[in-house]
Amino acid sequence: MMAGVTPALPLEQTIELLAVFCAALSGGLSGVRKNFDLFGVLVLSWATGLGGGMLRDVLIGVTPPVGIADWRLMVAALGAGVLISFAHPRLGRMRRVVIVLDAGALALFVLVGTTKALDLGVGMLAAVVVGLLTGIGGGVLRDVLTGEVPLILQDRQLYAIPALLGAVATAGVWYADALGAAAQVVIVALVFGFRLLSLRLGWTAPGPRSGTMGG
Repeated sequence: MMAGVTPALPLEQTIELLAVFCAALSGGLSGVRKNFDLFGVLVLSWATGLGGGMLRDVLIGVTPPVGIADWRLMVAALGAGVLISFAHPRLGRMRRVVIVLDAGALALFVLVGTTKALDLGVGMLAAVVVGLLTGIGGGVLRDVLTGEVPLILQDRQLYAIPALLGAVATAGVWYADALGAAAQVVIVALVFGFRLLSLRLGWTAPGPRSGTMGG
């Protein structure tokens, strides 16, 4: 076994595969909306599905990063791209589908990213930051590649805040030695629900005070 690398549990592997697949589907749908060809859709699916994980691995010093090292995750990402290329005509209201998939990927990646950082022995603060960046990284990369304003910056949406709260909750429960399957499901559900509820109810992050700048 390589020093400093903790083997993933089957549950963790399943969660990460599901996260990659959901994120890659959202990336593929965004590519379809932009009329990308099949290659473009696959590239976007790969980048969206694995971008956050690669950022996480770079931050915690795991090489090579997961985006080019784990064939199962690559198959999940590219498979999602192929699936969406052929199934998208049956999907109505694709924008809403992208948002739901993105919220699911956000919740799952926050859990996976924070947990992996903690398993490698980083401090709580660093693990929370890594979990946050893992959660938002793929979505930001997707939006940049498609020429969209990243969701994290759109209309003061609550995107990073649910991710941050999820990372803090994951780290807290991990330190309490209570991060079992039930706790992980609850954390994912809370982040996912918070993100979608904030969109449904129009919750936004505080903005700068109105008024004229200057003297």
